[in-house]
Amino acid sequence: MGTLTVKAYGAESKTADLAEINIERREVTTKDVEIEILYCGVCHSDLHTARNDWGGSLYPVVPGHEIVGRITNVGSEVSKFKVGDLAAVGCMVDSCGHCDSCKHDLEQYCENGFTGTYNGKDKHLGGHTFGGYSQKVVVDEGFVLSVPENLDLAAVAPLLCAGITTWSPLRHWNVGPNSQVAVVGLGGLGHMAIKLAKGLGAEVTLFSRTPGKTEDAKKLGADHVIISTEQEQMDAVKAKFDVIIDTVPYEHDINPYMQTVALNGTLVLVGFVGEFENEFPSTRPMIFQRRSVAGSLIGGIAETQEMLDFCGKNNIVSDIELIKIQDINNAYERMLKSDVKYRFVIDMKSL
Repeated sequence: MGTLTVKAYGAESKTADLAEINIERREVTTKDVEIEILYCGVCHSDLHTARNDWGGSLYPVVPGHEIVGRITNVGSEVSKFKVGDLAAVGCMVDSCGHCDSCKHDLEQYCENGFTGTYNGKDKHLGGHTFGGYSQKVVVDEGFVLSVPENLDLAAVAPLLCAGITTWSPLRHWNVGPNSQVAVVGLGGLGHMAIKLAKGLGAEVTLFSRTPGKTEDAKKLGADHVIISTEQEQMDAVKAKFDVIIDTVPYEHDINPYMQTVALNGTLVLVGFVGEFENEFPSTRPMIFQRRSVAGSLIGGIAETQEMLDFCGKNNIVSDIELIKIQDINNAYERMLKSDVKYRFVIDMKSL
């Protein structure tokens, strides 16, 4: 199989800064689409993978799974796209295609494991996949998405991870005009949860630990802000919310929030991946009000396309700070301090 050499930004080890490297991409096969990357969003997962925080990182790591660009080449059997089209790629570039999950457009739950956009198993060239901090990417057309032409392309990039991660549970739990939705945490995921829930017609509340977020949350579309450390405010929203989207990325106590879930309601964890070692939820509020605690992972390709189309119709994009690729290491340090509103996006022409 022929290859193309492209410039990228990657880490050679868990302690190394990201720096310019060359990587190989496959030449397009019959079903492939080649995309010149214009913008790539920066996700917490990028940092965790570059630094091997979760274990299992394969080096060199080239992160980036919030990719927006233009198609520069298509394989002979590609039917959905043509050269010049705007296109996007999210967290997956392949899956088995034949398991029960894949057959139901739930590739993110592929029983044989989906292929991650980076740090996944490269079926074509061997080795592992490289992400969007690069000039180009070659992806099977089944994992390429159409981007509405009316949206700001740089601000579309985070929809491919932060957007779909919050859209999928909002849709799965049938959020609509009569829904009461709360969001825990106001970062990349939280700000998208507010915008999308509002777009779906819900009444939206942000839970925050700090009063300083109130004005920002209301600008994003939140109807109410509850300071979760103020017991009186928490008591005022007992049993109120049909769905709570919890975006906090580290272990935290969900018990106070469980009291605010309505009968038959669900608190969905989308931020924290791992074990609850200290703060395991009490079963009491669950049993006595048939409340659920659930988890959700990104979204399938069909669902991601549905979200992009919805965002196109409703003019919803992320709030971003555009950076050059050369500033990525500094951006990671700022991201650890939550010093970004609300997502960094790399302008890839800087590469």
